[in-house]
Amino acid sequence: MLTRIDHIGIACFDLDRTVEFYRSTYGFEVFHSEVNEEQGVREAMLRINGTDDGGASYLQLLEPVREDSTVAKWLAKNGEGVHHIAFGTADVDADAAEIRGKGVRVLYDEPRKGSMGSRITFLHPKDCGGVLTELVTAATGAHAEQTEQTEH
Repeated sequence: MLTRIDHIGIACFDLDRTVEFYRSTYGFEVFHSEVNEEQGVREAMLRINGTDDGGASYLQLLEPVREDSTVAKWLAKNGEGVHHIAFGTADVDADAAEIRGKGVRVLYDEPRKGSMGSRITFLHPKDCGGVLTELVTAATGAHAEQTEQTEH
């Protein structure tokens, strides 16, 4: 089922300033960046380390690009900070179905496109101890080499 902590999502008002904080304080560098129009965010993935399953763990910094995005609404209510935790899985479809069968609300009927070409879905925080939880299946080879890019 779940193989690793894929990333911790952190909502921020200013992506560039937040990236600089993590770079200057901890030495983390941007592995990948993109704009996800569907989610309404500009994001940067900072690679922390590799994992036993060949994947990696990241910090995902999220800045809203429009006021009606989920992250913008969350920031307005909560301010900057941890937004969600994401677990890596080899099969987001099967794991989401299994978790749904245990009574946990899965927010998307079908997984959507996530960072670096991944497939994602979210679990309702009220069913997960107050934690917005994401399930992620990485695109093949997505963790292999550094590819800082921006998609529009």
